[in-house]
Amino acid sequence: MRILKKYPNRRLYDTCESSYVTLDDVKELVLNHERFQVVDSKSGKDITRSILMQIISEQESCDGSPIFSNKMLQQLIRFYGDSLQGVMGEYLEKSLGLFLEQQDMLRHQLHSVMNANPLKQISRFADRFAEENLPMIKGFQRHRSDSTSKPPKPETTENNPAPRSDKQRSAKKSRSSSPRKKKS
Repeated sequence: MRILKKYPNRRLYDTCESSYVTLDDVKELVLNHERFQVVDSKSGKDITRSILMQIISEQESCDGSPIFSNKMLQQLIRFYGDSLQGVMGEYLEKSLGLFLEQQDMLRHQLHSVMNANPLKQISRFADRFAEENLPMIKGFQRHRSDSTSKPPKPETTENNPAPRSDKQRSAKKSRSSSPRKKKS
């Protein structure tokens, strides 16, 4: 881990590089995911957080769109001294971690799509489409061939009743030929 010392003259000294560094240099360490710690040269106290807050403050005041709105900063300030202060810090840290994971996944997916061979992608898509839809297509074809091999059934309407089967005709004849009882 790199150790940076902050001297009373407000200068930061990188003990690994044996040179003075600026807040922009420290920002580069953060962007490059390098581990470091900033300590006060006199007391030896860890002041990394205050240096990181300075970098955030400078970034927020630069031209462009800040991450933190005034309203959000005011709400964050209200959590200091509140019973939920510890919970809020943990919540923000976990939320940011989840956001970064999702961002990395999205970048990876976009990278794989952008660097993929378009013909290979189309072929892969067609294969997947066929695999997923083949049972449905076969079922449709089977249904279609069943319906074309049988004669179509006539439509039934009030004016055009469906033709009766032989069984239905004989049952009707036997009912009509049996004598009916008269009501008295």
